Amino acid sequence: MSIRPLDIPVAILAGGLATRLRPITDTVPKVLVPVAGKPFLAHQLSLLRSQGIQQAVLCLGHLGERVAEEFGDGAAWGMRLDYSFDGPTLLGTGGAIRQALPKLGDRFFVLYGDSYLTAPFAPVAECFERSGKPGLMTVYRNEGRFDTSNIVFRNGRIQVYDKKNRLPEMHHIDYGLSMFQASVFQEWPTGTGFDLAEVMGRLVARDEMAGFEVAERFYEMGSPAGLAELEKVLTVRAGSA
Repeated sequence: MSIRPLDIPVAILAGGLATRLRPITDTVPKVLVPVAGKPFLAHQLSLLRSQGIQQAVLCLGHLGERVAEEFGDGAAWGMRLDYSFDGPTLLGTGGAIRQALPKLGDRFFVLYGDSYLTAPFAPVAECFERSGKPGLMTVYRNEGRFDTSNIVFRNGRIQVYDKKNRLPEMHHIDYGLSMFQASVFQEWPTGTGFDLAEVMGRLVARDEMAGFEVAERFYEMGSPAGLAELEKVLTVRAGSA
């Protein structure tokens, strides 16, 4: 029996300093930056709800209390929201997930707090279950168009994942949606700062990271250019709704 995505929580990584959007993010956490008339997180939660997702855990750091104050328990958005805070020291994307494990359960999606991803979640969850592997990364055939490609993906397998060393045969990119068993992060002690890319790289090296190719491009609001593009996309969608 396949896992239904609505039974799976989503960890939303939203704890960074968002330096590329300064000076806006000096006083406003990135997920609260307005896009098409609403805080970006409102758009992201609406998108998750349309996928059948019911629960999200926001992993927060910089100005995170503002997010909890504005979105509360999530009922107004048809979601159950919980919050996990880095504390005085930023933990990085991997450390933030490690911190949030008690709220996430034994398996969960991971999504970046500045990503707007329209690919269906259900086939991702089904692939994760079938694979029997502790991690899954969605990939998109990017060809260097929307960001720098960082994956060699052949015959349904992630053969290379490297965000620092580029290879000519890297045609795909990490789409920004992944799934994990909680045990993956228990290799690190709680409170340790580390990056999600390190976790993914370790799993790929062990052939423990399934790959799932999506057809829909990604959008992001973590850079001024990405924010401007997404503003146009969501404004058009709001007008046609």
